[in-house]
Amino acid sequence: MKLTNTVWATAIASALMATSLAAHAESKKELVQKLLTIQQSALEGTARGLAENPARQLAAAAQPVLAQAVPEDKREATAKQIDAEIRKYLDTAMPVLRNTTIKLSQSVIGPMFEERFTEDELKQLVTMLDSPVLKKYQGLLPEMSNALVEKVVQEARPQVDPKLQAAQQNIRKILDTATGGKLSGGGQPAQQPASATKPAPAKK
Repeated sequence: MKLTNTVWATAIASALMATSLAAHAESKKELVQKLLTIQQSALEGTARGLAENPARQLAAAAQPVLAQAVPEDKREATAKQIDAEIRKYLDTAMPVLRNTTIKLSQSVIGPMFEERFTEDELKQLVTMLDSPVLKKYQGLLPEMSNALVEKVVQEARPQVDPKLQAAQQNIRKILDTATGGKLSGGGQPAQQPASATKPAPAKK
């Protein structure tokens, strides 16, 4: 009888322990899910960056060709067509990248949270990231960044613009020489000064 009671007690204790562990694991998963939900705006920002980086590269690659090879009377219309294509790309790529980023965050970021944080640490993270003060600060970040960039550009432009223009002109000259004068409209590279190509006549 005593043995039977002991067996039952052990079985019940094991069952309770298993239930407790299952509840603990479920609680941890719920905390991870809450963290991913809180971080959704950041995840969407990551997806936006993935979409916008190629768009910026497309625009940057088109700009020199637009300025140098497209006739001036066609530049504005051509620029609008390019902008429309880039917007079309962003409109179609953004939803794909957003959905993929959020979906994969479950299998990529979720396990990292589970493996590297204790349940208590996850609770602290949730409390911290869900703080109204932190949300207010994060909401202010774009405005602060834009205001700072605007002031920096305004103050530094007189010093930076000449350097940028000099670099652009030098790069154009390098490309013009490399293409045999095609950028400047000539078929041949510019002639060098006579003193550099011919020896000075000997004095009599």
